Amino acid sequence: MRFDLVDLRLFLNVVAAGSITHGAELSNLTVGSASARIRAMEETLGAPLLVRQRHGVIPAPAGECLAGHARLILRQAEAMRSELAPFARGLTGTLRLVSNTAALSEHLPELLAGFLRANPSISIEVEEMESAAIGAAISAGDADIGIASASELPEALEKLPFREDRLVVAVPRAEAREGAPLAFADIVERPFICLARGSALQRHIASQAARIGRTLKVRARVTSFDAMCQMVGAGAGIAILPEAAARRHGATADIATIPLADSWARRDLAICISATSRLPDAARRLAEHLCAQDRR
Repeated sequence: MRFDLVDLRLFLNVVAAGSITHGAELSNLTVGSASARIRAMEETLGAPLLVRQRHGVIPAPAGECLAGHARLILRQAEAMRSELAPFARGLTGTLRLVSNTAALSEHLPELLAGFLRANPSISIEVEEMESAAIGAAISAGDADIGIASASELPEALEKLPFREDRLVVAVPRAEAREGAPLAFADIVERPFICLARGSALQRHIASQAARIGRTLKVRARVTSFDAMCQMVGAGAGIAILPEAAARRHGATADIATIPLADSWARRDLAICISATSRLPDAARRLAEHLCAQDRR
């Protein structure tokens, strides 16, 4: 039975995402390549690993068994690599950090840069995920540290306060007005400027629209909050984004921001780690570094 580490990582990403498409994105593979690898694994095993459903996939019984072994193998491979790395390049550890869009774009870059400067022997792999998927990744041992909405994390995880995250509505400055926050249901029919489909924040907003039986009217998809704000300022549509990003880009884009009234628009971000597994020393140092920084 020949499953390589790429196969195992892909399979775990597909299971975590509930989708071959999103699992391929997380693995930096094309959908065609990912599908071919999954089919080859099933043919080699002689049993289905995934149950294909209308809106995604779930692991079959053989897939559940494989996922457990894959996590052990990948953890052992990472431990081996970390121990051997000092002999080759002087590295002493590689951490895997998973984060939601708001923390990754607005809070982490400067903090991680400071940590890496102070710890030249440690490397960090950062991946964007939705908060619910982050909790699952930490619980399964697929990542060392997560930063996500505290309310969407499992009770079994240890949670440390990180930042407050508020989502706001960006509109053209000409629409600026004083008044109460906007309810999502009152603006969901308007044309939206959105992030790319793979964005965790965009999937979160789309899921909120689906909860009230609506689908966002997407005028354009862009890859950054800056591009989003510029297009809103030019009158192409409205957007929902973190308040910190709106403040940062509002100085150069002709936009105004209005608070979003819905409860899901205010999130307390937390650093999450496993409460049952021993945290590697490098991960512990990173968690302490993130907790020690001033909240802004």
